[in-house]
Amino acid sequence: MSKFLANENVPIEAVELARQRGLDMAWIKEIMPSAEDESVLALSLAEGRVLVTYDKDFGEMAFQQGQKATCGVILLRPRLRHADYLAQLMITVLTQQVTWEGNFSVAREGQLRVVPLPE
Repeated sequence: MSKFLANENVPIEAVELARQRGLDMAWIKEIMPSAEDESVLALSLAEGRVLVTYDKDFGEMAFQQGQKATCGVILLRPRLRHADYLAQLMITVLTQQVTWEGNFSVAREGQLRVVPLPE
C-alpha cells in the first residue's frame, strides 16, 4: 500500500479523513510548515511517499526542470473548493487501484490521467 505526503495546500479535513480511512498520510504543514517546493519533493522522495497536491508546480519541476519525482505525484484539480468536498474527492482518488509511484497523476471529478514520470 502506498504512503502519502499531503502538501501544505491540502486541507486538514482531507488529511484527517485519509488517516481515519487507514491511509498512511503525512502532512507537510505538520512536518515542515512553509517549506519550499524543492524541500517538499525531496522529503517525499526520501520517505518514499507519493506527493498529493493542488500545486501544478510539481509537474513543471519533474517534466520541464528535470527534477527527480519518482516517488509519484498526484495533482488534484477539483471544480469545487469546499473542504469536505475536497476530502471526499481525495479519498475517492487515493483508494483507487493505481500504481502511484513513478507516475504523475491528474485527478478531476470522474477523470484520472496517469503519466509516467521521467527517471
